[in-house]
Order: sequence, then structure tokens, then C-alpha cells
Amino acid sequence: MCKLQTVSFVKLAQGFEGQATYESSHRRVQRFFAEFLIERRLLARLIFALLPSKPPYRLSMDRTNWQFGSLDINILMLSVCYKGVAIPLLWKLLPKRGNSNATERQELFDDYIELFGCSSISGFMGDREFIGDEWFGYLILNKVPFYIRLRENMKVRVPGKGEKKVFWLFNHLRVGVHMHYSGLVHLGGNLVYLSAIKTIDKATGKIEFVIIASFNKQDQALINYKERWQIETMFRAMKTSGFNIEDTHLNKLERLSTLISVVSIAFIWAYLAGIDKHEKIVTIKVKKHGRRAFSFFKYGLIRIAHALSNTLDISEFNKCVKVLSCT
Repeated sequence: MCKLQTVSFVKLAQGFEGQATYESSHRRVQRFFAEFLIERRLLARLIFALLPSKPPYRLSMDRTNWQFGSLDINILMLSVCYKGVAIPLLWKLLPKRGNSNATERQELFDDYIELFGCSSISGFMGDREFIGDEWFGYLILNKVPFYIRLRENMKVRVPGKGEKKVFWLFNHLRVGVHMHYSGLVHLGGNLVYLSAIKTIDKATGKIEFVIIASFNKQDQALINYKERWQIETMFRAMKTSGFNIEDTHLNKLERLSTLISVVSIAFIWAYLAGIDKHEKIVTIKVKKHGRRAFSFFKYGLIRIAHALSNTLDISEFNKCVKVLSCT
């Protein structure tokens, strides 16, 4: 996968070295995904041990979905945000189209809490899909700090002012100005803090509000929520800028889960290899606009692909492998 940057079985079989025929290599790949099961909790522990920093972590949850024929592939992912990209940790394949529900999110979060504990969480970020009375209540009950974006037309009950659409509390703001609403408000059956900034949608030119509900640390709500976009970067890396996961023809959920497991291992390997090269070998160049020429993930993926293709320099491959050690 790292060498060819795809999950297509046809292309993967072409990348095998040795005396075996293409047909034999293709069957070998097929058998792996048909017969081999990677226990996802064990994998989560491995990835957690490989994370390049110590807890507590900021977590983000989101979905990615695409359609293969008549099959809807819908993946709910919980990840750790770190330096510009989220790192996949736990996921759930949803046998349906559309948004996740509170039960599905709770099952995923329960796995995380059982494995790593609430004390390892410094904050949870989610977009407007991840709202709901039951879900907010679950996070508050488990004392998980959260920063979740609300829909502008959601109703809240404000002490002394009654029920209002949430944007009403911030309608007086000038564009580009942010505000932390003083005091708690009732959002369904839960009490939350609200923070917001008034912006203009670049695509439509219309005014919109980014309104964040938080459990605590209200003054950091807008800053922390900004890190949510890192999970979008992760999905892009898994798709068009990395492994082209949408190229898969797998249509059974258990085999798809194995595929995501393998991609997740490849993902953390590339990320660690990129950090290692940036810190110890060649620093990533910073362009005129102030951003790096490569993400750590892409930098590492290029490094691994080159090392796998250059069989005359085994030392570089050994260095790439070494960064996977979690001892």
C-alpha cells in the first residue's frame, strides 16, 4: 500500500517482488482479507502506544462515506488530533446511509474509555452532526470536555429570556468578532456554555455563525474547535492524497474493517516516518504562504515508498521500520 499508494487488489498484486506470478500474488491478497481478522482493540492499543506525544489528547469524531455499486460504505471514525492531521484510532462501520446516532457514537466512545480512560481526553470536537440531548448527556456524565458546533436554528432556553434560536444570542456581533456568552444555557435537558463568531460563507457570500457548545473551558472553545478540521485532513490522506481507499471493491463489512485496520497501520507508519525525517534528516521546507511543502504524513509516505522501491539501499528501509517501535 505504501509503495503503490492504493488499496486496489489488482495494483497491489503487481507490486509484489519475487518469483510468484501475478495471479498467485492476487489470490494471496484476496485470501488475506477473506481469512485474516485484525482485532481492532489490540490495534487501537498499538496505535495509542505509537502516538508521538503523551496524553491527554484532543479527540475528533466524523464520518466518511462513499458508494460502491449499490453498497453504501459509511465509516464512523474516532481519532486523535496532532499537529495538523488526525490519527485513526477506533471506528465503526455503519450498515446504512446518513448520520450516526447517539447509540453508535456511545459504543465507539465506550471502547475508547474502557481502553484508555477519560483522563486521557483533554477535549472532544465534533461538527453539527454530533449533537443531540442523549449524546450531550453522555459526554457530560463521563466528564468529557467537548467543543461541538451547533446548528444556527437550534433552540436554547436562556435564563430570564426564555426560548431563543441560538444565533439570536450573537446576532449583534460584527463580522469577524467572537463572543463567549455569559452564563449557562439549557440545550434540551443539558446545561452548556456557548461561544460564537460571525463570519461570511466564502462560497455563498451569506452571513453565518460558528456557534460552539462546550462543557467547560469556554474561553478556549473556538480555539479548540478549530482542530476538528484535522480529521478531514486524515480522510483526505486515506483517500486521494494517500491510499485511495475508495478504490476498494470489498463489499463485506468485516473485510472492509480489516482493510481500514491495514490502512491505519500504514497511516501511523507514514506519519512517524515523516516526523522522523523532518526532525533528524531533512526539515520540510516552508513555502512563502507560511505552510509546509508537505504534511508529516505525505513526507513519510514518500519516504517509505522510495525506500521500498530502492532495493539497493536497505539502510533507509530499516530506518523507516525502526520508527514503528513502541518500546
